[in-house]
Amino acid sequence: MIVWFNPVSGVSGDMLLGALLELGAPLDDIRAAVAATGLTGWTLDTERVRRGALLATRARVRVADDVPARRAAELRELVGRARPAPVAELAGRAIEAIAQVEAGLHGVPVAEVHLHEIGGVDTVVDTVGVAAALHLLDVAEVVCGPLALGSGVVGGSHGLLPLPAPATAALLARAGASVTSTGLPGETVTPTGIALLLAAGARFGPVPDMTVRAVGYGAGGRDVPERPNVLQALLGAAATAPAAGDVRPMTVLETTVDDVTGEVLGYVIEQVLAAGAADAWITPAVMKKSRPGHTLAVLVTPERAADIEALVLRETGSLGLRRRTVDRVALPRRTTTVDVDGHPVRLKHGPWGAKPEHDDVARAAAALGLPLREVAARARSAGSALVDDELDLGR
Repeated sequence: MIVWFNPVSGVSGDMLLGALLELGAPLDDIRAAVAATGLTGWTLDTERVRRGALLATRARVRVADDVPARRAAELRELVGRARPAPVAELAGRAIEAIAQVEAGLHGVPVAEVHLHEIGGVDTVVDTVGVAAALHLLDVAEVVCGPLALGSGVVGGSHGLLPLPAPATAALLARAGASVTSTGLPGETVTPTGIALLLAAGARFGPVPDMTVRAVGYGAGGRDVPERPNVLQALLGAAATAPAAGDVRPMTVLETTVDDVTGEVLGYVIEQVLAAGAADAWITPAVMKKSRPGHTLAVLVTPERAADIEALVLRETGSLGLRRRTVDRVALPRRTTTVDVDGHPVRLKHGPWGAKPEHDDVARAAAALGLPLREVAARARSAGSALVDDELDLGR
């Protein structure tokens, strides 16, 4: 499924959650995903509210906790306990993205950064809740229209800050987000909101080709007279893509090094993928003076190239890299989740078959005490049955 967000009044964690709940994500299952973190002292409810001329769903998170600041590591540990695993992974990417930009802004290591204003229990509920809602709705692709930004200043633990807030601005740049102005004062895009879009791999653009199945409106916390303070969301099934696939220009960044260890190169691969690279790989190379080395290559969208380039140079210590533009052909794909003896396994479906996600298969194989190949075969069989059921329903 595809979800398209229309952030005419901005985006926040609770607006995303409210919109996804109105699209049909089951509230009880979302609560269960949050409860799996072991978090206490919170409630998550919904209410129908009016924003301008529209009725919308507001996600209400109430907490007994009055600690607004925590170390990012604490939040990462909490969201990492969420279940199922894909929910924990997406929520973890969102917290990590916030931690990285905050560390950069304040000049401290990521492991030591404290999150102010967004370090409370409600941030855990929002991030895990949105991740769970996307998983429950079987969303494989997230697209977002231009983010409407407010202007002026906002008060925080560091005094008055310009809008968009520095952490928000850094996340907007990392996401390659399209933005526009509301022409109104006040904060409309929060760090949690943009971090969740970034973690979900959102791309920014117009409504994609799809068959609309549901419409939802997530309410912001305040009602403003100038425009309805809502986040509109459309949920739909992907339209059939042409056989040739979707062709898009991409940038390949390459650097060849002979003084970087395998551990560092593996770390760089993880970092560039977490920062939004589409792919990354390492190739053995023989360099000048017959020295063995490696070529690190990263595939990114043109909008992300500058940020990823800086990350690669910083982490490898290389004195330069190469850029080239390529055309990437992307065939239509979607992701479903099947059950293998009580363990969720994601399958990626393309025009020529379906492939189980290795990490999910490995987790299920370890828990069940079965060979990897047998769990993978069961997942593919369950996926084939699911496709047959969908075809029957479509007749």
